[in-house]
Amino acid sequence: MSLAAKLRRAPVRVAAGAFVLNSGLGKIKGDSEQAAGIHGMAVGAYPFLKKVEPNTFLKALGATEVVLGAALLLPLAPAGLVGLGLSAFGTGLVGLYVRTPGLHDRYLRPTPGGIGIAKDVWLAAIGYGLVVDAALAESPVTRTD
Repeated sequence: MSLAAKLRRAPVRVAAGAFVLNSGLGKIKGDSEQAAGIHGMAVGAYPFLKKVEPNTFLKALGATEVVLGAALLLPLAPAGLVGLGLSAFGTGLVGLYVRTPGLHDRYLRPTPGGIGIAKDVWLAAIGYGLVVDAALAESPVTRTD
């Protein structure tokens, strides 16, 4: 991968990586009250998570965020791979937003209570952008001019 590609991707990787890493560290240190709140919201959007104990869910989510955030910050981690991870994570968060009543109006515009979660669309977009950029950078492009 070229230095130009690494530099081009650095701002979004650092911004998303630092945000996700910090969020994960907070969850790993979280208490039972935080675990119950986050688990309850997740179960409302994704009912299959009801089978997972809240504290276990919070710690697993936190560990996932730490790994993803660290991978984004590590320049050696392939952009396409970390982009796929961030895309999946961000899409799950957008799904949570869309499936949780009260976070948005009927046009999906955020309510005051949904603004904090609505921003997760940016994480998904950054992930998709990294995947597309990596795919285009690695594919041979023929110029016809």
